[in-house]
Amino acid sequence: MHQDLQGDRAATTGDGATTTEGAATTATTATSGGGAGPEGAAGPGAGRPKRRLRLILISGGLGLTLLAGGGAAAYHYGLFSDIGDPVSFGKSRTAASTASDTGSAPGVRMPTGPKADFVRTSRLPDGTQIAKATLTGKKSGFTGDVWVWVPKEYDDPAYADSAFPVLISLPGGRGYPTNYWGTGPGLGLQQAVSDGAKSGKSLPFILVMPVHNADTKHHFDASDIPGEPKMGTWMVEDVPDFAKANFRTFTSRDGWAFMGSSAGGFGAFKHVLKYPDRFKAAIASGVDIVPDSPLWKGNTQAMDENNPEKLAAKLIAAGGPDVYVNFQIGTKESGREKAERFMKDYGKGPVHTTLQVIQDGEHNGKSYVRGMREGALEWISKVMSAPTPKPRPAPSGGASGAAPR
Repeated sequence: MHQDLQGDRAATTGDGATTTEGAATTATTATSGGGAGPEGAAGPGAGRPKRRLRLILISGGLGLTLLAGGGAAAYHYGLFSDIGDPVSFGKSRTAASTASDTGSAPGVRMPTGPKADFVRTSRLPDGTQIAKATLTGKKSGFTGDVWVWVPKEYDDPAYADSAFPVLISLPGGRGYPTNYWGTGPGLGLQQAVSDGAKSGKSLPFILVMPVHNADTKHHFDASDIPGEPKMGTWMVEDVPDFAKANFRTFTSRDGWAFMGSSAGGFGAFKHVLKYPDRFKAAIASGVDIVPDSPLWKGNTQAMDENNPEKLAAKLIAAGGPDVYVNFQIGTKESGREKAERFMKDYGKGPVHTTLQVIQDGEHNGKSYVRGMREGALEWISKVMSAPTPKPRPAPSGGASGAAPR
């Protein structure tokens, strides 16, 4: 099912602009310097019309309007846009904190460094932001872009010593040179996580959104196909190492999970089955069940080592560790019977499976986010580790050590 997801090739961003998978250059998605980088195919001059608009508007007297209280108009036209500016996460940590700081609780890994050079690509209505960095994987040798989003709680001083669970989010379709979960905030993934955390139904995950393939011509089945770029190593080694270098994460697998759609869903649940000692759970939407890239070229042994059916059978025979897979399927797409067959044949012992049926759901990101809101986010949150705030000071005259809320 390696295909562009219906509805994702024109994903609406949070401010009403439009991004297109593989050619996303919008008012809320730009590279530093103003030109189109890996996110866009508009060429070096992509930023010029906006700069001309600024000059025309200002020379036409907009400056007087701003002085008269027209700040909203200025932001509407992007005159004060901070897209492309450097971004720093974890500002609540004190200056005395160091990379060697092991945290205030067991199981917490403070950022190991070195810090990545993040640039802002989007701002969401709640003030949170998506940023991008380019990563050259030390273990895979592959270079690609990674988008990240952190929830509001991450910069809350109450959580300054807490780890946060990481949800590595993989796109379907080409998955290169962009990841539509990062370049299309209008799909609603970030807002769904925010809303779930606010309601207390799900956890405030850090979203790490890497490119999924090595080029626009081939699908690599999220695997190290012999003779091809090591996309499996990229996603299970380099991307987690990148997250550990830049964010407060859990030392155990209880803080690490995947989600993905279509081909990305295949990668999501395949990685969990292949590396159950590193990752605990996956949300796999509109998913492929077995590897089918033509790049395997008959290399049966390597392909079998990346076949979820064979990996599940091996895990069942070994007796664990326990892993959790949530399949999401819309009623207006195919593939449900394949997911149900996998659940019947392999959803036993340490392999825990469930199915989120999305009524009127299609093969696209918006449908899958709706499914996450309707139950998948709450489901995965129950098996993952949660961030822990510092205890609130006791009221004057009261007992000390008040329990955190």
